[in-house]
Amino acid sequence: MAGKIIAAAQQKGGAGKTTLAAHIAVAGAEMGWKVLALDIDPQGSLTAWGEIRAARAPAPALQVDVEAIAGHRVRAAAERAAAAYDLIVIDAPPHAETETRQALRTADLTLAPIQPSPLDLWASRSVIEAVTGANGRMALVMNKTPARARLVDDIAAQAVELGAPLLEARLGARVAFADAMGEGLTALELAPRSRAAEEARALAKEAFALLV
Repeated sequence: MAGKIIAAAQQKGGAGKTTLAAHIAVAGAEMGWKVLALDIDPQGSLTAWGEIRAARAPAPALQVDVEAIAGHRVRAAAERAAAAYDLIVIDAPPHAETETRQALRTADLTLAPIQPSPLDLWASRSVIEAVTGANGRMALVMNKTPARARLVDDIAAQAVELGAPLLEARLGARVAFADAMGEGLTALELAPRSRAAEEARALAKEAFALLV
């Protein structure tokens, strides 16, 4: 069976797209899958994470191959990789319509992270429209959510009105996510019993269920 492809996409920068992509990739590896992460964002954050990860000694127990490619090549690269990998995760660039649309058309599932902010919610409209236009499947992901905030529930309610499903699992505003990324790891590895790791596993489990 061909590998599944997940794209992390959001038109607004700073929503946590790369952190989401890395944690989804490592969660797949944790399940015993062979995983490839494709970075088509010119900023190269996922590539930098992968380079730090590759330089670690000893190497992380969970293997994720990371490759930076030009956005116009993403469809061919992902479809070719699907013959050798169980999961391909694409980190798509913000504000790059052509490259991002290529990724969305290629993906079996697009995840769009949004922070509890109206700006992030509004920015999601273009991603939703692009996925809908490509007859694809997508879900919004609440990211960097505070422990208690009425705004979180308000934004969640408004997100549903946009016509895209919202995952029940959320990623909190936790230092563990940033600390782990800076070390070429994820919260699943740096703090496997932490609340951050629990959130990442719950989110990945819910997302993977949409691939069936």
